[in-house]
Amino acid sequence: MFRSFMPQALIQARAAAARGEVPVGAVVSRGATILAEAGNRTRELSDPTAHAEILAIRAACARLGSERLIGCALWVTLEPCAMCAQAIAHARLARLHFGALDPKSGGVLHGARVFEHTQTHHRPEVYDGLEGDACAELLREFFAERRG
Repeated sequence: MFRSFMPQALIQARAAAARGEVPVGAVVSRGATILAEAGNRTRELSDPTAHAEILAIRAACARLGSERLIGCALWVTLEPCAMCAQAIAHARLARLHFGALDPKSGGVLHGARVFEHTQTHHRPEVYDGLEGDACAELLREFFAERRG
């Protein structure tokens, strides 16, 4: 039975927006269990690598005591950038589910297309567009408010 953890990723994205961060949220799951969840914290932590995906992957690895997330899935509200896509490959995540496409900075279906490179040792199953409209709308609203 398929269970989506995108609603939890959206909760993390909304929390990121409330902190003034770009509203991206991520959840790492194994089966029906959430191992970790996070939202962007790049500004808060003054860390350009503090993307939701990276933070969730780090927390899940710490929880499992392993640098590999074999059999796990990542749920993220926006197509991962090249940095995050490479981290997904290194963590050996089995599946990547994401909502909104990112034609400008995406690294999975756009831009670098990390998983298509022969140097990428692991390629997760990729499922895009999950609750894509809700994910994209959250981003549009966030940036519209800032442009004022």
